[in-house]
Amino acid sequence: MSVSNTSQTIFLSQAEVRLDDIRRPIKKEIENFHRFFSNELKTDVKLLQYIIKYLLKTKGKELRPMLVFLSAGTIGSISNRANVAATMVELMHTATLVHDDVVDDADRRRGFLSINKIWKNKAGVLLGDFLLARGLLVALNNNEFEVLKVLSSTVQRMSEGELRQLKAAKLQNMTRERYFDIISGKTASLISACCECGAIAAGATDEQRETMKEIGELAGLAFQIRDDLFEYGIDDVGKPIGNDIIEGKITLPLIEAFGLAGEKRTNQIRKVFKKSRKSAQEIAEIQAFVTESGGLEEAKKTMFEIAEKAYNKLEMFGESPYKKAFEDLIQFAVTRKK
Repeated sequence: MSVSNTSQTIFLSQAEVRLDDIRRPIKKEIENFHRFFSNELKTDVKLLQYIIKYLLKTKGKELRPMLVFLSAGTIGSISNRANVAATMVELMHTATLVHDDVVDDADRRRGFLSINKIWKNKAGVLLGDFLLARGLLVALNNNEFEVLKVLSSTVQRMSEGELRQLKAAKLQNMTRERYFDIISGKTASLISACCECGAIAAGATDEQRETMKEIGELAGLAFQIRDDLFEYGIDDVGKPIGNDIIEGKITLPLIEAFGLAGEKRTNQIRKVFKKSRKSAQEIAEIQAFVTESGGLEEAKKTMFEIAEKAYNKLEMFGESPYKKAFEDLIQFAVTRKK
């Protein structure tokens, strides 16, 4: 089964997108954001300041603040309100990552030792709490109550998404519909909130705000599917990771494979997947099953189709460097190699 030509062509026929190119129209705003964000993390508690200094060294791609600025710019203007919204988003996002590492007992984050690995779980929990509190204070100090309302609802959705994933951990309980419910909550909800907050900061109309919210939701779904494809290996990223298989997480490539394969083979793989401990050979067997049955290609097809919907919704906005960078960011989400 091949990926939809129309959806795939939109993203794969273009030149490779680099994050530096996407950042170019908002370079000044990102620099201002860095200063504002660092200033909001200042504290008199020496241990906390030391941990925060380490945290700032391990920052990621900053896709979420970028989305706030690009959404605002696409609609019309990037004011200090967008800077405040981007800072609130990044504080809350970073807090959830720190808490996730505690919950997952993770050793590393973005190639660095995780906070909880170095300073133990208690420090990780308290740091996450501090970041959430700072996010609230940034909102209150700048009277950004509408943005605060959006982000508070988003944190609730993210928590619910994680809890849904725990509940659906058993193989027989996972379906395609449940999968999308989970990733909508745990991943797409924050991407959607970034776009909506950027729209609010730009003084968007109700229609513009709703459209940006929808674009973010779709882009977030596509982004998460790309992550899930890494676990099974896709032809442009090299060796598959396989962490989801080890942890027993059911994602779209495997769900699609079960729907496409014969009953006998599916039942065989189900038994292997249910094992609490899997050998390297068993992990490779599951990965091969997903590829050979067509599950990988079907998941890619879905990812590109969702991204195309997000891409097309941007057509309601006028041409600008911000809109072009936004389109490139959607392309990056589904073609990135890590």
